[in-house]
Amino acid sequence: MEKQNICIIGGNLTGLVTAITLSKLNCRVDLITGNTNQNLSSNRTIAVSENNFDFLNKLNINKSLRKEIWPCSIMKLYTESKNKKFSEIFEINSDNRQKKILYMIENSKIMKFMMSKIKQIKSISVKNHEKISEITTSGLLKSVKFNNNRFRYNLIIICAGNNSSLVKNLFNHQIIEKFYRETSVTTILNHNSLKNNTARQIFLDDEILALLPISNNKTSIVWTMKKNMKKKNDLFIKKKIKFYAKNYLSNITFATNIENRDLNFLIRNKYYLDRTLLLGDALHVMHPFVGQGFNMTLRDLASLEEILTNKINLGLDIGSSDVLLEFSNKAKPRNFSFSLGSDLLKNMLQFNP
Repeated sequence: MEKQNICIIGGNLTGLVTAITLSKLNCRVDLITGNTNQNLSSNRTIAVSENNFDFLNKLNINKSLRKEIWPCSIMKLYTESKNKKFSEIFEINSDNRQKKILYMIENSKIMKFMMSKIKQIKSISVKNHEKISEITTSGLLKSVKFNNNRFRYNLIIICAGNNSSLVKNLFNHQIIEKFYRETSVTTILNHNSLKNNTARQIFLDDEILALLPISNNKTSIVWTMKKNMKKKNDLFIKKKIKFYAKNYLSNITFATNIENRDLNFLIRNKYYLDRTLLLGDALHVMHPFVGQGFNMTLRDLASLEEILTNKINLGLDIGSSDVLLEFSNKAKPRNFSFSLGSDLLKNMLQFNP
């Protein structure tokens, strides 16, 4: 059977990792990236679980980014008492020195690594800043039109995110969605060097503050707060961050600007249409306190790779409804239970949700 063609739409981290992973199959991959500059300038960081880190290591990420990947062996949860003191309510400690609870890496650095790696893979054709004008059925395949040219694919994978007009136009039905009355504030701190291997989350009534180490002298801040706090200026936010962070860090300065984004929760019931599959935030969006959004995507991708590998070895069409249904049946129950469970846990721990 001749090589099958895959089109991956989305230049975010999900799109890049998907392209690299599926390029190992006996397929041709077109990656339509759009504008990746926004991802490269973000101060957001990514938490990767032990199992998913093993999956990423198949891409030689640890060898190439050894200095940028920071392991955390301890996770602690705190609540704030009336006298502004913190009480530890839970601790996870990795007993195995070789195993870690999670690995932290800056989004911009792993993005640059993935983009550099893609340039070295001959089976991936990158189409930068291409705007898709049409997706239609062409015989047994799907046809994608951009720049007045049409290309035919066995399988289209949309990784463009839930806010993509393409996702909304094709899959705007059968979703569970709610909008938290919260915004997420992110920044990165410089501080005096210490053995920085403990991730901390502090529950402050209607706020959650996460301190996530990314080196011995740098810590990522993810602070979810009420939306009306966006009206406060950055100086006010920085003072509050310093007030809480000084309990664990010293000589604090800000390595990046303050960024914020509104938060929502989403589970999509429909994973695919005719030869078209969703992956990443288009399928599921969770509150950042669980740090599992990208981890869920990696688990989905591992399942998809396994299924497509088996079908290709059998000489079967990777874009058939049977193949996409098999992926949906494998990924959906896992994602539903994890998403709903994480939202319930968030409401239990955050006393005034």
